Amino acid sequence: MLNLDVHIDQHSGFCFGVVYAIEMAEEILDDEGRLYCLGDIVHNDEEVKRLTQKGLIIINHDSLKDLKNEKILIRAHGEPPSTYELAIKNNLTLVDASCPVVLKLQNRIKNSYDKDETIYIYGKHGHAEVIGLLGQTRNKAVVFQDISELDIPSLPKNITLYSQTTKSTDKFYEINEILKANGITINTNDTICRQVSNRDKELREFASKFDHIVFVSGTKSSNGKVLFNVCKEKNAQTYFVSSPEEVEQSWFTDGQSVGICGATSTPMWLMEKVRDRIREF
Repeated sequence: MLNLDVHIDQHSGFCFGVVYAIEMAEEILDDEGRLYCLGDIVHNDEEVKRLTQKGLIIINHDSLKDLKNEKILIRAHGEPPSTYELAIKNNLTLVDASCPVVLKLQNRIKNSYDKDETIYIYGKHGHAEVIGLLGQTRNKAVVFQDISELDIPSLPKNITLYSQTTKSTDKFYEINEILKANGITINTNDTICRQVSNRDKELREFASKFDHIVFVSGTKSSNGKVLFNVCKEKNAQTYFVSSPEEVEQSWFTDGQSVGICGATSTPMWLMEKVRDRIREF
């Protein structure tokens, strides 16, 4: 048996947008026993599994086209205008759990598009939130997830820059400085969610307090990848797991301290299960 000092980061876990979407889903599932959801309600397989056992049915956009007269949950990532148009056409009832921060960003991008501004979005290609943002521009905005993708000499001299809400604040401003240094005038819109970005600093402090860090996240979570690297930079003994079964006893030695933390898409109950697994050692 190992004697390990194990602590969970109380700042980790679902952001308010995810909490809102899951509470809304659970309320309907408790009342009706069934609810369609467009895409994974959260990028965490364990939480999706829990909710599907309660009656949540995950569908994609292709399946949505064939549904009529049903109730569909729009998750926190938001959706493009085309989804709402299809809902009207197919008589679908939308339960809109789009995060307020994402909705505000969609409106700002739509206003920029209506003013004929040249829009660039710093975000992950194909991410659900980014697809929704692109939809506000009829897919005419330019999305890039790294500045190396841009041919800077050929860029317009005036651009409007937005960011996916979960991107790194430091990286966003680094991109701004590089573009400005190359003579590009930027209408900068810092649209990064502070509940997410503030976790960078909190996690750096948390990761430095322990011998080992076990970071709990779904493999599909963009935010999880970013925050895991934040921990890894601060503490080399940081391990990524998606479930309690992935934790290995060989990582630890007697008398060490272990910190458990996670992404904005990681449920607290899952971090608690990881803690219990480590305590079994």
